[in-house]
Amino acid sequence: MASLSLFLFALSLLSSNCFATQDMEDQELLGLFQVMGSLLDDPDWPQAHPFPCSDTPWPGVKCEIGQSPPFFHVTKIHIGPDILDPPCKISANLSHSLLNLPYLKSLSIFNCFTSSSVALFPALFESLSYLEHLALQSNPSLSGEIPSNLGNAASLRVLTLSQNNLNGEIPKSIGGLVFLEQLDLSYNKLSGEVPQSVGGLKSLSILDLSWNALEGELPSSLPQLQLLQKIDLGSNQLQGKIPLNLGMLKKLVLLDLSHNFINGPIPQSFEGLDNLEYLILDHNPLKSVVPFFIGSLEKLTSISLSECGIEGPIPTSLSSLKTLTALSLANNNLSGPIPPELGKLPNLDLLNLSHNQLSGQLSFPNEFVKKLGKRLDLRENYELCSREKNNISVHSDETPTYCLNSNGGTNESEEQQRREDCKSIKPDWKNQWEDNSSTTTSNPSLDKNLMLAFCAFVVAVVLCFCLL
Repeated sequence: MASLSLFLFALSLLSSNCFATQDMEDQELLGLFQVMGSLLDDPDWPQAHPFPCSDTPWPGVKCEIGQSPPFFHVTKIHIGPDILDPPCKISANLSHSLLNLPYLKSLSIFNCFTSSSVALFPALFESLSYLEHLALQSNPSLSGEIPSNLGNAASLRVLTLSQNNLNGEIPKSIGGLVFLEQLDLSYNKLSGEVPQSVGGLKSLSILDLSWNALEGELPSSLPQLQLLQKIDLGSNQLQGKIPLNLGMLKKLVLLDLSHNFINGPIPQSFEGLDNLEYLILDHNPLKSVVPFFIGSLEKLTSISLSECGIEGPIPTSLSSLKTLTALSLANNNLSGPIPPELGKLPNLDLLNLSHNQLSGQLSFPNEFVKKLGKRLDLRENYELCSREKNNISVHSDETPTYCLNSNGGTNESEEQQRREDCKSIKPDWKNQWEDNSSTTTSNPSLDKNLMLAFCAFVVAVVLCFCLL
C-alpha cells in the first residue's frame, strides 16, 4: 500500500504544473523516492522533499548538475547516526531501485539493517559504474555472501563492509579493484583464505580483515602493495610464516597479526619498515626471540608480543626507541635482567613484562615507577628483585613479584642479600597466618611451671578444708 501511494504521488508530481520546473529526470527521481522509502520510517518523505536536489533538500542526499542535459543527478546517499530524523524503518532493506541512480558515487548506510534480513545483490556492482564509496557498516541483519562480481565495480576507492554478518569467502575478483584505497571487511564471519589476488590492489593503503574466521597462510602477494600503511589481519585463524619480503612495505605504519597461529621468526626484512609505529603480533606461536634490529625502528610507539613463546633476553636495543609509549612482552619465556635503560624512555607509559622468567635486580628510577603506576606490570617473575620495596610498584591480588628481605639488607653481605632478595616471598595472607600461628605456640617450660602452681593451689585448698 505504501509503495502504491508513493508511486501515485510521484506520478502526480511528475505530471503536475510543477513538472515544468522539475530539475531531475523522471526515472531518477522516482528511483530516489523508492530507495528512501525502503530505508526511512517516514512515508511522507517524498511530499516533504519533492525537489531533493534544489528547493527541498535533505542532508543525507547530495546532487551534482550534469552537462548534457543540465539535470541534477543524485551522487550521494548517507544514512547514519549524524542524521537522526527520520530514523530507519524496522523493515529497512537495500532496494534494487538504487540501479535507477546511475550517477551515484557514494552510498553509506550505518546501523540501519537491524531486523529484516538483507543481502548484497550482484547488480549493485555491475550497474553503478560511478560508485566510488560504498560503506555498509554496523548492520547486524546484513548477511549472506559478498557477490562474486565485486571486482566489476571498477571505480571503487573505499569499500567498507565492517561489523555486519557477512559470511563465505572473499571473492577472488576483488583484485580487479585497481583504484581501491581502503578495504575494511572486519567484524564479520568471512572464512576461507585471503585470496592472492589482493596483490592487484595497487592503490590500497588500508587493509582491515580482522575479526573473521579467515584461515590459510598470509598471501605472498601482500608485499606488492607498496602504498599500504595499515595491515590488520588480527583475530582470525591464519597460520604459516610471515612473508619474508613484507619488509618491503616502506610506508607501513601499522601491522596487526595478533590472535592467529602464525609462526616465527620475525623476518630480518622488518628492519626496513622505517615508518612502522605499531607492531602487534601477540598471541601467535612465534617461538623465537625479540630481534635486536627492532631497536632500529625509530618511529615505533607500540610493541605487543605477549603470549608468543618468545625466549631469551630483552634486547637492550629497545632503549633506543625514544617514541615508544607501550611495550607488552607478557606471558613468554623471557629470561635475564630487565635493561635499566627502559626506565629512561621519555614517552613510555605502559610496560608489561609479567609472567616471564626475568631475574636480577630492578633499577628503575622512582619517577618512572610513579608515572606508570599500575601500568607497570612485572608479576610472576619470581627471581626479579628490588633493593628497596618502594623502588617498584607491582600489582597482584595475592602474590607480590618483588624479592625483599626484612631488614633491607643493611647488615648483610652482598652475597647474603642477593640470596635473600631473590627468594620468591610467600603471599601476604599466608605470611600473616604463619606470623599469628608462631605467636600462639605454647612454651614448654612455661606450661610446666603453670601446672606445678596449679597443683600446689589444689593441695592448699584440700588442707584448709580438712582443718575446718
